[in-house]
Order: sequence, then structure tokens, then C-alpha cells
Amino acid sequence: MISTNNRNRNENVIDYMMTIDEIRTQKEGQTFDCKSIQIEPKALAIPIVAMANADGGLLAIGISDKTRKVEGVDQHTEKLNELLRVPFDFCIPSVPVKCRYIPCTDQNGNQNRVLLMEVPASMSLHTNQADEAFIRVGDKSRKLSFDERVQLMYDKGERFYEDTAVAGATIDDIDMDAVTEYARLLGYGKSPLQYLRENNHFVTRNKNDEEDVSTACVLLFGKNPQNFFPRARTRFIRYDGIDEKVGAEMNVIKDVTFEGTILNQVRKTIEFLETQVAEHTFLGQHGQFVTLRDYPKFVIQEMTVNACCHRAYNIKGTEIQIKMFDDRLVFESPGKLPGQVKPSNIRNTHFSRNPKIATFLKAYHYVKEFGEGIDRICREQEVNGAEIPTFRTDEFILKVTVPKVTENTKKVTEKLSESPLRVTEKVTVKSEKLTEKAKREGCKLTENRIAILKLRNCHLINFTIRFLKRITVISIICP
Repeated sequence: MISTNNRNRNENVIDYMMTIDEIRTQKEGQTFDCKSIQIEPKALAIPIVAMANADGGLLAIGISDKTRKVEGVDQHTEKLNELLRVPFDFCIPSVPVKCRYIPCTDQNGNQNRVLLMEVPASMSLHTNQADEAFIRVGDKSRKLSFDERVQLMYDKGERFYEDTAVAGATIDDIDMDAVTEYARLLGYGKSPLQYLRENNHFVTRNKNDEEDVSTACVLLFGKNPQNFFPRARTRFIRYDGIDEKVGAEMNVIKDVTFEGTILNQVRKTIEFLETQVAEHTFLGQHGQFVTLRDYPKFVIQEMTVNACCHRAYNIKGTEIQIKMFDDRLVFESPGKLPGQVKPSNIRNTHFSRNPKIATFLKAYHYVKEFGEGIDRICREQEVNGAEIPTFRTDEFILKVTVPKVTENTKKVTEKLSESPLRVTEKVTVKSEKLTEKAKREGCKLTENRIAILKLRNCHLINFTIRFLKRITVISIICP
């Protein structure tokens, strides 16, 4: 789908039907590793867990990971049986691997087999028997810290940060008018406080019998959510040119921040972005004026909603940033792509990091149908002759780049550059036809009559060009 990191992604694609020679020469990486038949079961659990927690992968057992010599597995029946039980006995929860064998000639010249263990990417967080979590990073299985482990659980949807209690928040911090509006929208007839206590775990009681207010409740209905989440805001930055410069060369020409509830941020951000999107109007083929935008309206709205809806709110050190350059819009949102969503499947794979927030925005018609947004964004771009968005993760920030509708802008410019000449030609031809028609019908064209016709045609030409010069693009072409 999206043209992002194609080179790196292709390097990680494993052909599960490889031959023994291909396996021996395959570099160890994100989704491939070789292990000796002599490996200890608890040691084998680490790469299995790491791959399951990441993108999945393939383990070739019976090939030394140090020398790449083919050992085979047939002569180690007892050891092989121990290793086959590792995904179930040494991984918590168990990992549903698929195993198969490929024939080979071992290092001693004997006919043998190598075990291939296919590890699927999992929606669960897996650990070893020691309750240690690992994730595959390149050709290494890296142990996760506590915070990284919790973040992975949020990303996989095993836990939702929006459900966590906000320290120090009470019912007094909630705008009951906002709750009433939402409850009325849903057709809920009880009081707003009852709604919060009875739905979505917005307000719950802890073990001390005290009321806890959830993160989602504060972000959606808080009187001032930034009191608890200072960087839960959206910032728009416009740059002069196509590069982001700093210091003495800083090229920021507009910097605006939107705060408040998520709904307020979405509304205000979309409203402001509309003032920043240029429109180009030209005379179409059928004599009607056509208006094209640098960015389709749906793309602006959906990208803003996605950023506010799916950001990782547990990452508190930065805000959503929308950066406008002369040739593109960049949406930077805290958090990686969640769950099983990858750049390669994002057009048809849906996963909500914050399902309660997503449901709320759907009630206000900012989310149309779950899972269709990105695909429609791509279609909108394609229909307008523009490149589709690209997705990449930079540390813990997801960066989505939306190209400007450059192709259409180019076409508009070309059409506009020709418009004055075409108008002149058409009016001149029309004038000549009228004169010829009058002569054929026997009309007497005095010098005064001819002068009036010429004056009328000249006025029409000048009027049309004056209108075109009011358009930004044509003002450059026809000063």
C-alpha cells in the first residue's frame, strides 16, 4: 500500500520455502535466525518470544549460528523433542508455531534434516518462564524494561492506557455539560454522573472505595485536560519552503497550538487547517470554472482525527505536531503503529489504540466507518493526481507525510497560462463569425456598427482576463 521503508521491509521478508543452501546463506535479521541443535530449551525460548512480540519470523534449528555448519537434527532425537516443546512449555502464553523439516546433507556427509520453526507475530505479550519479555530488534533479541513492556501491551491492545485512573482527578474536574451533550446524542436518559459511573469505566471505585476518573474521561470531558496532560494538545507549524530549518535560518512563519478536550482540538484544528489550504480556480473545458485544493477536504479531516484518536497518550513528553511545507503536510503523532498494523497493510487493517475515544468521535461523525479512513485518504489522493501518504516511525513518533496535489497544481498552471490566449482567440473568432453572418443576411454594417462590435469584443476579453488575474496562480503568469 504505502511506499514507506520499502528497502528495509523487503530485507525482512522471509521465504518460508527456502532450500538448505538459501538458509545457509540467509543473513540473520529481524525475522530470521539459525540455532544449533545443542541449544538449551530456555535459551531457545528467547528468540521465539522476541519474534512473537515483534513481526514473527523463522528459526532454522540444526544449523550452527556461529559457524553456519549444518548439524542436522535426526541424530539428536531426545534433544529435538525438548526443543519442540519449548513454544508450549517455556513461553507464556504459548506460541502457536508451525514446524516442518527440510532434507540436507550434514557436515559429516550424512543425509539429515533441519527443523524450520515458523513463529507468528502475536497480538499478545509473550514472556519466558522467568517472566522476562523480549522483542526482536535487527538480529538481536532485546530484553524489555518494565516501561517498554507496558508500552508493548498498550500497542498490542492487551491494556488500554485510556482506562487508567488519572492521579488527582475528581468528578469536579469533569464538565457535566459536555457529558450531558454526549449522553443525549446516544439517547441516554439518566443523569450525566450516572452515565459516567455506568458506562465505559469512565468513573470507577478503587480498593479504597474512592472514585477514580479514567484518562479517557478527562480527555473527552475534562474542564481542562491539560492540567493533567500538559502535552495532550495539537500544534500547527508552517514553514517557508520545503525544509525545516533552525537557529539563525529558522523558517517558521506560523505556529498555533490547540488545547481543550479532544473534540475541541479536532474541531479547531480542522477549522484552522482549512484557512491554510490554498485553492486554485480555472476555466474548465466546458466553460465552467473549476476549483482544486492543495489537499482534499477529507484528507485534512481524517488525518487530524487519526492523530488525535490514535496517539499514545501515555507518551507525555510531546504533542501532536502538524507541519506544513510548500510541498507536503506532515502529521507527527506520539506512538508507533499499534497492534498488527504495518505500513504494508494499513489500508485494510484496523486497530484502535484508544477504542473509547474512537467510539466517542464516531458518535460526532468524525469517524465514519472503522477501518476505512486510510484507504479513502489514499483514494482521495490518487483521484486528485497526488502521491499517497507515506508512514514511518522515528523513535516513538509516527510520521505521516501527505504530498501536496502537485500534479494537479501543475496542470492548473498550464491551463491558466493558456487561458488568456484561448479567450482572445475564441472571442476574435466569434467576432469574425458574427460579421460574416451579418453580411450574409444582408445587414448593413456601417463603420459605427463595426466599431461597436470591436469595442464589445475587446471589453469581453479584458473582463475575462481581469477575472483570471484575480486568481493567485494567474497573477504570476499575467502580471
